[in-house]
Amino acid sequence: MTITFTDRDFMDTNDISLGGDEQRTLETYGFDRASFQKLAADLAAGKFPADRNRIKGRVDKPQAGDIVKWPAEGTGEAREAERLGRTAIASGEVAVAILNGGMATRFGGTVKCLVSVIDEHTFLDLKLKDVVDTGAPVHVFLMNSFATDIDTRAHLNARDYCGVASERLHIVAQHVSLRLTPEGKLYRDAKGHLSLFAPGHGDIFDVLANAPAFRRFIAGGGKYLLVSNVDNLAATLTPKVVGMHILGKKSLTVEVAPKEPGDQGGAPARVDGKLQIVEGFRFPADFNQDDIPVFNCNTFIINAAQVRADYPLTWFRADKKVDGASVVQFERLMGEATAFEEAQYLEVPRHGREGRFLPVKTPDDLHSVRDLVRDRLFRKE
Repeated sequence: MTITFTDRDFMDTNDISLGGDEQRTLETYGFDRASFQKLAADLAAGKFPADRNRIKGRVDKPQAGDIVKWPAEGTGEAREAERLGRTAIASGEVAVAILNGGMATRFGGTVKCLVSVIDEHTFLDLKLKDVVDTGAPVHVFLMNSFATDIDTRAHLNARDYCGVASERLHIVAQHVSLRLTPEGKLYRDAKGHLSLFAPGHGDIFDVLANAPAFRRFIAGGGKYLLVSNVDNLAATLTPKVVGMHILGKKSLTVEVAPKEPGDQGGAPARVDGKLQIVEGFRFPADFNQDDIPVFNCNTFIINAAQVRADYPLTWFRADKKVDGASVVQFERLMGEATAFEEAQYLEVPRHGREGRFLPVKTPDDLHSVRDLVRDRLFRKE
């Protein structure tokens, strides 16, 4: 397949051409030309203002009973969840998906998953250590972007897959797209190169649905998939969380955590009566997000059979700065799957030995969580 652009595609009088490396990247990482052209045309025609991201329906805070509480240690519910989860993990019914996409920009250009967290252990090492420590036949699906793929593969090869059996470690590719100017034209940097980016973790559904290894996992008896960010080292493969998903009898379980000062992000809310995850930028301008006491951890468990390529996820406008220039990129987010599935919203603890939310977005965050990570992943039971 050769990807070409014409002036008519972008209402641009400039010559539009691709360099060899750009062409190969778009072909390798699943550039969605049809969606991109439609979005670019809407942007150029003034049909995609930032306000188009906002929900137009009625939005209400969750009702009593919408959020399921984490069962306290030692209770009957906790013991049953742990039993069910431990059995499912040991039987090979649970897989893990690690979101390792993005643009590798927040840690000085180093791919975040390869940043050392504790001694020589990187984010990726620790996420995979958690899987290996179960001693179970757990399949791992690692979603890399074009910006993280090469360095991540080299690291895995150098460390013999970090202890995960090679037949159970599967690398899948997040899609790629192109940045635009606010006028809907292709953005080029000072050297005339197109600006590529990874268009959001909503890619996880069609990427996995179309992956032969994931289809084999289901055919071999796989039932559940735990999805988490590579930088949330507390989102471990814990039997209790798997068991709570099983007990919930929903196709999807979303982990939410109590809000603390400064927290931003999506949260569960009722949209025209349907409980779903709503990203922070989608709430109506007059909605008080502080009325919702929990927020989305971007960690969930989904029944593997429900991982589909045809979720009609919305393309959202994201305005960014690249080398001082204003650009627009379009993204899809995986939390929106809750608009199409019946989900359980499980309030997980943030702190203590069962804490499940410990993200690291900047180098400063890393300094503040090292001791907590060491205690969580290297403590002796």
